[in-house]
Amino acid sequence: MSDLERRYLRLVRIFYPAGYRDARGTEIVDTYLALSSPDRRWPSVADLTDIAGGGLRQRLRAIRATGIGNGVRLAATLALLTATALAGGWAVLELNPWTTAWFGFAQHGTSVSLGIGVWAAWLLAAVVHAVAPGRWTRLAIGLALVLTVAVVPLAAIVDRSRPPLFVLLAQVCLGFVALGVPGQPPVWRRLLPVAGAAAALPVAATFARNGGDVLRAYYGWPAGQVLPGAGMALLSVTLLVAVGLAARNDLRGAWALLVLLCPIGMLRLHPLAEELAVSFYGGGPGADRATLATAAIIVAVAAATVMSAVLIIQRRVVLPPTPSTRISPRPGSTA
Repeated sequence: MSDLERRYLRLVRIFYPAGYRDARGTEIVDTYLALSSPDRRWPSVADLTDIAGGGLRQRLRAIRATGIGNGVRLAATLALLTATALAGGWAVLELNPWTTAWFGFAQHGTSVSLGIGVWAAWLLAAVVHAVAPGRWTRLAIGLALVLTVAVVPLAAIVDRSRPPLFVLLAQVCLGFVALGVPGQPPVWRRLLPVAGAAAALPVAATFARNGGDVLRAYYGWPAGQVLPGAGMALLSVTLLVAVGLAARNDLRGAWALLVLLCPIGMLRLHPLAEELAVSFYGGGPGADRATLATAAIIVAVAAATVMSAVLIIQRRVVLPPTPSTRISPRPGSTA
């Protein structure tokens, strides 16, 4: 057995459920080996992603949650729309000249925080989704996610300001869901993230012209208005889509709502942390890192609990789907 075959087998064991990999694991590995170049020693990133996606789909089939795939794709489109709209607004405020006075960046020769690179990456993802949906879009979203996480240690190393953690955390949650964007959506859906970012520009520009700055934006107005408002807008749109689809016996919207529960909760993280601070300190200080971390854990656990409960109910009440014996050229590439 070659090293490449052994590594493919290890990936199949990790991602596929036991029954399925015992029956078809060797076939899956043989297919990947046949598609690989003779000198390859490690599975490619594309193959790793493909195996992980195929294994996840088989695990969902095992618990009879086959409808969730379409819901994830719908949720991903809405998450990317929200993430890029927020990025557009933050970018305008980062470039506002008032930022210099509040952050004292004139001493460093710049008028923006490290957040500008993060928001530029998310805007780039919106453009890539419009012109090259599919793998290139997921790579652009992945790059934006890496930059969003990396800006925290980078700011500490270079001693520069960055967006607050609750802003970055909401963006990361939206980004992870956005990784599920469909490969070939219709043109109007491909343009939605760009349109969302464009719609946010005049709102942020108006705030900036009225004397608003990125410091007050990050820690003041958006903490109580914009981020929770974005969460409420995302919830409302998803509910409307879910109701409309349910009227046609289509549960994509319901699955999308379940997938988006965590990002919606993270958008309301700061107000929730403030409510926890009132409970903990009897009306004392506002949200601090401890209450923000507690609120984030509550949101994540609550979203995971609701999803798990629905999957358990789904498994018990829905008949198993008819198994398919069709083998695609690249295993795991289709639901």
